[in-house]
Amino acid sequence: MSAAVAITVAPNGARRGKGDHAAIPLSVDEIVAAARACRTAGAAILHLHVREADGGHSLDAGRYREAMAAVRAACDIVLQPTTERVGVFAPADMMRVQRELAPEMITFNLQELLDPDTPQQTAAVRDFLAETAAAGTVPQYIVYSPEQLAVLRRWWEDGWLPQREPYVLVVLGRYAGSVSRPGDILNYLPFMPAGWRWGVCAFGREELACVVQAALAGGHCRVGFENNLSAADGAPLADNAEQVGRLAGILGQLGFTVADPAAVRRTFGLSGGGSS
Repeated sequence: MSAAVAITVAPNGARRGKGDHAAIPLSVDEIVAAARACRTAGAAILHLHVREADGGHSLDAGRYREAMAAVRAACDIVLQPTTERVGVFAPADMMRVQRELAPEMITFNLQELLDPDTPQQTAAVRDFLAETAAAGTVPQYIVYSPEQLAVLRRWWEDGWLPQREPYVLVVLGRYAGSVSRPGDILNYLPFMPAGWRWGVCAFGREELACVVQAALAGGHCRVGFENNLSAADGAPLADNAEQVGRLAGILGQLGFTVADPAAVRRTFGLSGGGSS
């Protein structure tokens, strides 16, 4: 996708609720409305979190199926459920999401899977990643530091990642105590092998500047209320689609092509299937 930039939207995440922003989509109907609006604004991929009835983070396959079927009925956006543990779930729960859904895309953090970091767990994770590839699912490996990216690269060099060109998401900043800056991307690029596909998401009001910098450096972009609720001047964003639209507009002005879901599916070899 050297000629196009894919925009992913992460509209809710695992932690924030209506007290943080009234427009965070939590119910299935709200997620569907956000997906449709963000698709119209320029997003090609929906990074999907679902919630329990009490609003807590969920990895329940049934809740995922309900949300995914409803989104598919509403628009053609690529679905990418999370397996984030959030200190609640175990590696087995992460694997269960993939095995029960076999979605087009999914996200994994390797360090969350390698728990405990033992030879037995390493072998199980290697087998699981091969199983994921065989199911036709394209994982996006999430890294939170250059050190995690270096570990992922070693796995790839040792032949333990089944993808010839892994897809990586670099996370800049945190919910608290760490500020995102566009220049932080430069700390990761020396560890990123040529040919890998990668993108960036960033916490805080510099989100837009960080993801535009990623596009300029050859990467893709993820925005959304999971990571940021504000414009660069600190004013609250109206909803997820506002930031997606701003990003798509800037990329267009810079001469980039914004990839649509069909382009993403062609590039990654996605079938448009997955469990429903």
